[in-house]
Amino acid sequence: MSVPGKTDPDDDPTALARFGGLDVVARLIVEGYMIGQHKSPFKGSSVEFVEHRQYYPGDEIRHIDWRAYGKTGHYYVKEYEEETNLRAYLLLDCSGSMAFSGKTLSKYQYARQLAAALAYLLLSQRDACGLVAFDNQTVDRWEPSANRDTFGQIVHLLRSRRPGGEGSLSESIAQIQPTLKRRSLLFLLTDAFDELEPLAVALKRLRMAQHDVVLFQITAPEEETFPYKQPTEFRNLERAGHHMLVDPYRLRSLYLSRFQAFRQGLVAHCGAAGIEFVPLTTSEPYQRALGQFLALRSQNKRQR
Repeated sequence: MSVPGKTDPDDDPTALARFGGLDVVARLIVEGYMIGQHKSPFKGSSVEFVEHRQYYPGDEIRHIDWRAYGKTGHYYVKEYEEETNLRAYLLLDCSGSMAFSGKTLSKYQYARQLAAALAYLLLSQRDACGLVAFDNQTVDRWEPSANRDTFGQIVHLLRSRRPGGEGSLSESIAQIQPTLKRRSLLFLLTDAFDELEPLAVALKRLRMAQHDVVLFQITAPEEETFPYKQPTEFRNLERAGHHMLVDPYRLRSLYLSRFQAFRQGLVAHCGAAGIEFVPLTTSEPYQRALGQFLALRSQNKRQR
């Protein structure tokens, strides 16, 4: 139970990180959220039969149609309307700028925990989930699957990766887009710090390829408010040895105006391309992102 005026530790990403590994916290986030929504994160049986499909290793034996096996000698699985699944990729930015942290988790720590929670939620809904982690090139990849081992594999990749290196988000998206062979739901987890026009072109191409895209722009609270008061040395996280000592009073108004202009431009481009734009800071509960996913999943089902 939360106390008025205090942050519920279940909603605080920095506090949650102390509970355990990515897999443990992902389960806490998802199951806590779903209980709050009065929904089970796991599907029950459906009565609306749609079609048969061939059995694949990893499918639940209880869904095999034994009558069809008796007639054909082949295994077929009964597929139901609730089990007509999404195919999703988690696109995780591992470039150096994601290593920034203030008083909270780093942007990368927040993004990878959110990725783990989304993976757990997708797989609990029996959707196929995959991962592409990138900086200036793809560094880790796991193709979408609903197999029971998928969550463990994705968590393993997330644990082993650290942010670093210079990267252009627009160029990375341009490299990844041709490798996405089937229409998918794409969750892009990034701070989105890049030149606006090339980034807008890259995002538009994802939509032209018929992918549904959700852009989670993850920033630190300090990047939103620029609270610095004393002369401060800023270090470039993507270029070694590049740093600058600045007077925050002189820089603050210019920085904030440019940040807001960039954010407004990004929102406008995403809206024009039909991309869901969700700004998040590293102090915000992960539940907001989970709600966005469930809303999109319901929308996707209605459009079928």
